[in-house]
Amino acid sequence: MNALMSPALSRRHWLKLQASAAGLMFISTAWPLAAQSQALPVATTRPLEPNEVDGFLAIHPNGDVSVYCGKVDLGTGLRIAIPQMVAEELGIGVQRIQFVEGDTGLTPDQGPTAGSTGIMRGGVQIRQAAATAREALTALAAQRLGRPATELDTQDGAVVVRAGGTAIGFAELMGGQRFSLKLNPKAPLRDPATYTVVGKPLPRPDVPAKVTGRHVYMHDFKLPGMLHARVIRPAHVGAKLLSVDVASIRGLGDARVVRLQDFLAVVATDEWDAERAARALKAQWSIETQLMGHEQVRENLRSGPFQSVESLMKRGDPAAQMIGPGPVLRAEYYWPVQSHASMGPSCSVADLKDGQLTVWSASQGTHRLRNILVRVLNLPKEKVRVVYLDGAGCYGMNGHDDASADAALISRAVGQPVRVQWTRQDEHRWDPKGPPQLIVIEGRLGPEGQIAAWRTQLFIPKATASLPNVPLLGPESAGISQPMGLITGLLNQNGNPPYAAAHVDVVAHWLKDAPLRPSNIRAPGKIANCFAVESFTDELAHAAGRDPVQFRLKGMTDPRGIEVIQRCAALLGWQERPSPAPATSGALRTGRGMAYMHYKNSETYVALAIEVEVNRSTGDVKVKRMACAHDCGLVVNVDGTKAQIEGNLLQTLSRTLHEEVLFDRSQVKSSDWVSYPIMTFAEVPELLIDIVNRPTEPPLGAGEAAATPVPAALANAIFDATGVRLRSVPMTRERVAQALKKTML
Repeated sequence: MNALMSPALSRRHWLKLQASAAGLMFISTAWPLAAQSQALPVATTRPLEPNEVDGFLAIHPNGDVSVYCGKVDLGTGLRIAIPQMVAEELGIGVQRIQFVEGDTGLTPDQGPTAGSTGIMRGGVQIRQAAATAREALTALAAQRLGRPATELDTQDGAVVVRAGGTAIGFAELMGGQRFSLKLNPKAPLRDPATYTVVGKPLPRPDVPAKVTGRHVYMHDFKLPGMLHARVIRPAHVGAKLLSVDVASIRGLGDARVVRLQDFLAVVATDEWDAERAARALKAQWSIETQLMGHEQVRENLRSGPFQSVESLMKRGDPAAQMIGPGPVLRAEYYWPVQSHASMGPSCSVADLKDGQLTVWSASQGTHRLRNILVRVLNLPKEKVRVVYLDGAGCYGMNGHDDASADAALISRAVGQPVRVQWTRQDEHRWDPKGPPQLIVIEGRLGPEGQIAAWRTQLFIPKATASLPNVPLLGPESAGISQPMGLITGLLNQNGNPPYAAAHVDVVAHWLKDAPLRPSNIRAPGKIANCFAVESFTDELAHAAGRDPVQFRLKGMTDPRGIEVIQRCAALLGWQERPSPAPATSGALRTGRGMAYMHYKNSETYVALAIEVEVNRSTGDVKVKRMACAHDCGLVVNVDGTKAQIEGNLLQTLSRTLHEEVLFDRSQVKSSDWVSYPIMTFAEVPELLIDIVNRPTEPPLGAGEAAATPVPAALANAIFDATGVRLRSVPMTRERVAQALKKTML
């Protein structure tokens, strides 16, 4: 303790001690603040194909191992979880693994870090490479020792004889050579019963530097000779740049104007000069009124015109079953346009020199971004490199990619490295938005209170996907042609009931465009669809006079789904009874609600129960407890999984209670934290997490699934407390108060 408190101990030394305690050698493509002028690591000559073992692994002469991962750690803990998977399969200590991520010059293209695929696909792929490498190392040692491979194993960076005795280190076996092997998808994996690393709550290696202010975020990154830039956006969406008064920024250091058609920016050596120039520059833009305004979005979704109508699921004859004795229930649920609302505005650094473009970006799809920059700047692919640095979170695609294109265009124009920093207003107004959704559901109960017929209609924008389908702001306004396309399969998942129903019909009505430039946002489509499906399930349970949990369980056969619901109910202390709760005197009413999701109908199982307190006089909703049971198969790092679940619950609770992008005919009005509020620390409820670990099952994603049941569980809890059903988000105090008032009239 005295040594740690000594002034003579440098902060860097302290961080090394902490990293050592974490048991992981972490190497990223960033470097310490004091050494940011060092040269970028040279792009590798190793093969970078994802079907090559050498694309993912390298054994160094000292016996250490480098892992090259195309996925990136967005705060999700991949920097520890994937090395744990490699350490387990390869047979080496985690402390001897170096982790390199998201650098297109060093890592294979494993696709963007999205859809909860970091571990489920990226990690599993690297694990299989490690298993292939272990098999190869064992075969080499068998030849060297003249013993059957079945008598050998790998341990502590060496191949050892199981019976004891001889050991040959990995480095000695490799002799400085590469594996030169195709990844074997059938290479045998270790028996989960023998795991010593996977499943352990090893600490994240990046945390010590983050909590001591030494971690290099995208916003901290600097290059020698770098200029600072601010991009000038118009007040109105779609506006054209009519004129610029260059003289209006004279005297503000060396600030100067960069204009590429309708793309306008200022650059300066000093960042404050760039900021002042951005405020002072006089520019005239056209006035545009091409938006519909947020108040028209719901009607636009309902009325179209529609580009296509797609049948997603058809079983039995729901239309015929809707005719007969007993009422047909019908409800309409609305999800608004939302922002990614990253706490740190987007930022990027680009350097185009001698025909070689290097971009440092917080993009969650660096390889995807490279492909777009190749097209935008008309450069050969081998001349473009994108290096990942931590940003402030994106949850789909926020402005990181836009800022990267901004920086690349300006660097080309000025011939120097350029850092682009967005403002808070830029981020809220111009990041691509999570799109709106309208879901209409009809259902009818059978004679025994079961679901007899179910019909879902989804009204959703089709132009909702990742790059290249989301046009970048910079290239678009600079008049540069961008590839466009449409991707389905994002907003239309989980529109069906996960409960027994002989007659089901799910249809998607696809609109061509979204009201604002759209992109994926965390668990795209599934949150709104679960909100509708699980709210309507509760409405059916109410009509049947059944307890919501028992109503669900009676309609289920999947044992993993049944287990998470039962464990969730036990975690909250659920008392069986129909909803709503019996009325009590006084303004404060307490209620509980349940929601369930089998993510994408094939991945993680989640059940969530929420306890709320509602003030009937003011409309205030206080979420007191959230109890979540979560089954994502094999759990690689239990602490990391728990952190992901907690983040899902809290972020989506914020989206459910507060968040909606407001805009008029010309511009986004939600431009800061006042006009686009998010949840505060005082609103954070007690979180109860029950993680079901299934070591013999494949690992599934934990980055999105727990977000999906939050709105439905909250709406169901509010109904249980008050008898009022909310079918629109956000559930603000004003909206709750208005709904309560209607019931009292």
